[in-house]
Amino acid sequence: MDNFYTDLALEMAESLGEDISEIEGVSIKTQQEDGIEINTIHIQNEAGAAKMGKPQGSYISIESAALRHNDIDIHERIIEILAQSIADLCVDFSKENTLVIGLGNRNVTPDALGPKVIGKTLITRHIMDTLPDELAGGVLSVGAIAPSVMGLTGIETAEIVRGLVSHVKPTLIIAIDALAARSVNRINSVLQLTNTGISPGAGMGNTRMPLNRETLGVPVIAIGVPTVVDAATLVNDTLDMMLAEMNTHIPENLADSQGFFDTLRNLQNQEKYHAIRETLAPYDGNMFVTPKEIGEVVNWLANIIGNGINLSLHPGLDRDDINRFTY
Repeated sequence: MDNFYTDLALEMAESLGEDISEIEGVSIKTQQEDGIEINTIHIQNEAGAAKMGKPQGSYISIESAALRHNDIDIHERIIEILAQSIADLCVDFSKENTLVIGLGNRNVTPDALGPKVIGKTLITRHIMDTLPDELAGGVLSVGAIAPSVMGLTGIETAEIVRGLVSHVKPTLIIAIDALAARSVNRINSVLQLTNTGISPGAGMGNTRMPLNRETLGVPVIAIGVPTVVDAATLVNDTLDMMLAEMNTHIPENLADSQGFFDTLRNLQNQEKYHAIRETLAPYDGNMFVTPKEIGEVVNWLANIIGNGINLSLHPGLDRDDINRFTY
């Protein structure tokens, strides 16, 4: 497996260079509908976990280029799929008292997804005793917090959450975070859900203490969207496209360089990537890249994820009700 930065289970599987369905201990189910692709990967045993470099559990990816655009109709359909996916992952867990955690730094736009989702989440824990009878059972207890990042607090996020868990005693935690992708095409276009928890910063090589059932004693559903790709990956992919173009048509003034291009093409992907990282290292350190329209897109994504969570946790309310309460 190569060392490209990614948080996506689908990309980890693709990097193995073999059919995902043929990987021992791993199964995949794919659905397509009107520009939306849903992949559900189950890592079933230790062999599959070792091969994938991911914990055992389920990983659902909802992929659509429309996530990057203000396409209201597809966004509404994705909200429905997301709400159902959360319900599917929670089938063995009680959602009666849920704590939603918005991971990330609200002052850094590509990392602000988690805190922004908190602003779109319908919080009810403080009003459960005053809800009208007709909403009983249709609205669950939901609390939320955006604990920021260790660089600003000096405290591991997992330590903050563990303290909250001991007091609030939730039956379920839903953690939202910005992720990193291997492919430029997947930036801002994939929602990933998993019932294995999350290690903040893992996709960018900056792993912190994980938030999962083992560390917190509570089931953890993680939801994220890749908002960045590392610079070396971007250069690597650009070089591949350039070489592919030159393979079909090498300009006359470069004809004598055919051997050089052949050498580059024959490099293993991992070798080429490491060479690029070493070349860039003195100039960019560990740089990650995000699209210029990231501010707008993160707002759309926060609305989609927030409404998906709301519909899943409050079955007695429809989207119009939720929009009135969270306006």
